[in-house]
Amino acid sequence: MIHVELSREDPWPETDWDALATRAARAAIERTPHGELLTTPALVELSVRLTSDDEVRALNLQYRGKDKPTNVLSFPMIQPDLLDTVTQNSDAGAGGASTTGGEVLLGDIVLAQGVCAAEAVERGVSVEDHATHLMVHGVLHLLGYDHLEDADADAMEEIERQALAGLGIADPYRVRED
Repeated sequence: MIHVELSREDPWPETDWDALATRAARAAIERTPHGELLTTPALVELSVRLTSDDEVRALNLQYRGKDKPTNVLSFPMIQPDLLDTVTQNSDAGAGGASTTGGEVLLGDIVLAQGVCAAEAVERGVSVEDHATHLMVHGVLHLLGYDHLEDADADAMEEIERQALAGLGIADPYRVRED
C-alpha cells in the first residue's frame, strides 16, 4: 500500500496536492518492474515537500554542491536492488533503516515553487501538470532510475510519458511548434 506524506509551504497555491502527489506516485510506480509496491501488504511511504526556491537552493548546495535552486530534488532511502526483496517479503527488513515492521520508506522529493512555476509558463502548461511531471520524475529517481547516460534518460523519459498519459497529461518531452 502506498502512502504519500505531503507538506506544502508558501508560495505554493492551494489545491489538492495530496491527491495529485498520490496519483503521480502510483502512475510512476505501476509502470516500472516495482509495480508490486502498490499491492504489497507493507506500507510503502514517500514524502513530497512543496517549498520555496530558497529552501531547494540550500538543499541543492548542501547535497549536490550546486548553489542554485532546481525544479526537483530526490533523496532515495532504499537501495534499488533491495526493492525486489520488499515485494517478495514485506517483513524481511530489506534495506536496514529503510524498512521497519512492514514499512518501506522510499525517500523524499522536494519541489521548488518558483522554478516549477517558471518552467510551467515556459512550457505552456499548468503548474499542477508540471508539478505532477516533476513528482513522477522524482519517484522514478527514488526507484533507482537516472538520466546520466542517453539510454537511461530515454528509458526514464518513456516511463514518464506513459505515466503522464495515464493521468491525462500531454507528453512533456514533445517538441512544441509555436
